[in-house]
Amino acid sequence: MVDQVEMTGHSRRSLFQMIGAVAGGAAMYQAMMSLGHAIPSTYSGPIKLEGDPKGTSVLVLGCGVAGMTAAYELRKAGYKVRILEYNDRPGGRSWSLYGGDTYTELGGATQKCEFDSGLYLNPGPWRIPYHHTALLSYCREFGIALEPFIMVNYNAYIHSSQHFGGKPQRFREVQADFNGHVAELLAKATSTGKLDQAVSKEDAEILLTALKQWGALDKDYRYVMSDESSERRGYAKKKGGGLTGEPTPSQPVGLSDVLKAGLWQSLTGGMEHHWQNTIFQPIGGMGMIGKGFAKQVSDLITYNAKVTAIHQDGKGVSVTYVDTNTGGNPQVVTADWCVCTIPAPVLTQVDMQVGSKLTNAIAAVPYASAVKTGLQFKRRFWEEDEQIYGGISFTDLPITQISYPSTNYFSRGKGVLLGTFLFGLDTGGFNPVSSFRVSAMSPEDRVKFALKHGAAIHPQYPQEFENGISVAWHRVPSHMGCASVWTDESRAAHYKNLCEIDGRVAIAGEHASYIGGWQEGGILSAHDAITRIHQRVMSS
Repeated sequence: MVDQVEMTGHSRRSLFQMIGAVAGGAAMYQAMMSLGHAIPSTYSGPIKLEGDPKGTSVLVLGCGVAGMTAAYELRKAGYKVRILEYNDRPGGRSWSLYGGDTYTELGGATQKCEFDSGLYLNPGPWRIPYHHTALLSYCREFGIALEPFIMVNYNAYIHSSQHFGGKPQRFREVQADFNGHVAELLAKATSTGKLDQAVSKEDAEILLTALKQWGALDKDYRYVMSDESSERRGYAKKKGGGLTGEPTPSQPVGLSDVLKAGLWQSLTGGMEHHWQNTIFQPIGGMGMIGKGFAKQVSDLITYNAKVTAIHQDGKGVSVTYVDTNTGGNPQVVTADWCVCTIPAPVLTQVDMQVGSKLTNAIAAVPYASAVKTGLQFKRRFWEEDEQIYGGISFTDLPITQISYPSTNYFSRGKGVLLGTFLFGLDTGGFNPVSSFRVSAMSPEDRVKFALKHGAAIHPQYPQEFENGISVAWHRVPSHMGCASVWTDESRAAHYKNLCEIDGRVAIAGEHASYIGGWQEGGILSAHDAITRIHQRVMSS
């Protein structure tokens, strides 16, 4: 276990990748926990706001899952609640773009989604881990239907443009070869006594047996072309029937080639705690989360309300907003308390009457840039031609990955791929490209960008493409960024001040949690904020 080690973000990430690649997800998760990284949900059941608030009113700013969670629970407890929402829809980042939808980004570029019926792009969250129990509990309560999301597909691709002639390699091939070569090296070290100080003789014998099985080694503990290795990486000639059914083993790629290509960097994604099975998605798109929550509080929501000022005194809060559709004179709404879930980059532009600690905390939370591009194709060629059903292909090209739909398998109709997912300055690939550079492109150029690079993995792209749409989160007017990115230093200096109630204003949202960038974090922060407001109301 790693303990009391000063590490940079890069070195931490590299350490976790190496631990995960060699020892598996459980070992990596324990290492992450020891450094305070993989934080599980603390949800233990529905919150209880006991006591009569006697008509106390609360104004909720923002209609994402944090805001709607706060409104739903507060009204259940007897509060008078109202929600102001910038957009003309609920859900915030829990959003799907369907055929017929239009979206205008900062700068004025407007896109109309031309996807066929039933197809969609999730610009924001697209996965729900099994251990995000608060969100799953609300899905169950609100009747939001879920289905499995395929994170790791052993038949998807890992691609290096500079190695193997630019030809994509199947995930299973790369994983089998990496594991096999590492197992062989460890077996050699164990059998020659080089680990005698680390393991006992009895444990060494057990370790050799385990390495043989884990790495698909032969009787001499070698990772070579054999039936054992081919059962992991696939046969050069598949098993068949009759006189021609005998398979031909495949030739593993050498360890040096695997290492130099950097393909091993993409093997650990499904091992990290948030990506471990089972992962879910709402049937019909992540927008169903917003719609499902909104059904519970629909009568409380005022849409197209852009908040321009938040003022307070000892008796209550007054919020000024303008109608983004009709314009006109600013309107003012008042309440006894305010739960503000407006994303920090937007909140810095609001005339906000709070103390310097909260003001500084809001300004200290940077938001990551992210770009997603959805591409509609005439047919599901990834299934028909390449037998890829769900999952993700990874590449060192600047699109970083291609995600395949985890729904409607074997359908004869069209399909939408996630053709680009760029995040932050370091996109997570092994030849990262800044998402800010791609955000600066026009939506049309982002789609062309995704098509150009995706064709290196799927040459069917040019012939099968029909239309596409792209969302760059720094250009989304209601958010101006994808998700909060705390550093250890900024969290130590400002996180507590962000979460403390300032007068009659409480902050909630994923940025006010230790599960940043996830809907679960937003829900738990809302629970925490309204519980503390309720305690103050009851005590007074």
